[in-house]
Amino acid sequence: MVTTDKEIAMVDDGVDKGRAAARVQEAAANIQKAKGKGAEAVARRYFEAIGARDLDAAVDMWADGGREFVRGQADVLAPDGVREFIGSLLEAMPDMKMEVLETTTEGERCAVHWTLTGTFAGPGSLQGVAATGHPLKLEGVDVLTVREGKVQANDAFSDGMEVARQIGLMPVRDSPAEVGLRGAFNAKTKVTGMSMPEAKLAAEGVWVVQGQPGRCNVYLIEDAETGGVTMYDAGARTMVRAVASAGAKLGGIKRIVLGHGHTDHRGVAPSFDVPVLCHPNEVQDAEGSGGFRYWPEGLRTLPVPQRQIHRAMHRWAWDGGPVKISDTLSEGDEVAGFKVIELPGHAPGLIGLWRESDRLALVSDCFYTLEMWGRDTPPHVPAETYNYDTEQAKASIRKLAEMEPAAAWPGHAKPVVSDGTPAGAARSQLLEAAERM
Repeated sequence: MVTTDKEIAMVDDGVDKGRAAARVQEAAANIQKAKGKGAEAVARRYFEAIGARDLDAAVDMWADGGREFVRGQADVLAPDGVREFIGSLLEAMPDMKMEVLETTTEGERCAVHWTLTGTFAGPGSLQGVAATGHPLKLEGVDVLTVREGKVQANDAFSDGMEVARQIGLMPVRDSPAEVGLRGAFNAKTKVTGMSMPEAKLAAEGVWVVQGQPGRCNVYLIEDAETGGVTMYDAGARTMVRAVASAGAKLGGIKRIVLGHGHTDHRGVAPSFDVPVLCHPNEVQDAEGSGGFRYWPEGLRTLPVPQRQIHRAMHRWAWDGGPVKISDTLSEGDEVAGFKVIELPGHAPGLIGLWRESDRLALVSDCFYTLEMWGRDTPPHVPAETYNYDTEQAKASIRKLAEMEPAAAWPGHAKPVVSDGTPAGAARSQLLEAAERM
């Protein structure tokens, strides 16, 4: 085989390019390594300054506006906030020392594993706790971001519970005092847990959590699309723990559908960081007053005792506050195996969910099955005080009746369920309800 001069030149050229690329990569790696050494060097000097109790030197290593975020203790900006925070530690522990155990560096970030020893002798305090004279030995990790030789940020992590134990604010681990405290806390949890409602199976794949005041119903629908549950109606804010607990056991709450935007049906929604959906005509109330914009001023049409109670309940028990709406739903849209049905009247954009396979309807406040004092009643039109349009509300109950549901679950109290007789059919009960206030 004969190799030409041209082919030899091409090979040489390829080799040269390969070597050049390798040199570029090596240079980049060296630059990165140098940056890493720079971040580590600054981090070590920083901790040495603190260990030497040289507050000025430590603060001078910060870039102006740099953020010191010590989880559970401080979130401050340099230089003044950093000076105050580190200064308070030095004042609380006059013999404080810090030792760097190890570092891990990547680019501009250096993680520092450290130990702190000292005596909580004062005269300064720790987060408002007066000096106790207790010795401390703590460890934690700070992650420093270093740029141009200055600390730009510090994300710090330490065991706040251990600090509380060592300064005497909490009992020593596994001591008789801690065992007693833990037992008392567990007893309290059991007592308060007795009032925390459990989720009950309402229909296949549909769970209901009912809470007070007002026997509000929150529905959790098993949702294969999200891998968790879709919440329909968001009840009273007093129900947050119960709803969160039930949702966690079912795979987690992934989205919320508001039947409408009234205060007692958006209550838990602000506590969950998930998308919240409603009808377009409910956005204003879900994100705003919760219905007060069209209710009589001061709920003046309610009898006096109820008026005062309801005003207090809206403020202190039902309403969790405005909630940001992510998207809207209208008639015919599908959610978690249900179709959206529009049932306006009690609220301008009230929507229910309908499942054809078992003729199940979840309908929020389309109708009531309780009176204002909370006692069970036959189904009836919601109280006129709270209706956007009472005649429209009656028409929506008739619309629901004509769908002939096997069971219709409202926003409060018990459902309307067919009992197998013509008079006891849900359709008949709802048609009668449309005429009953």
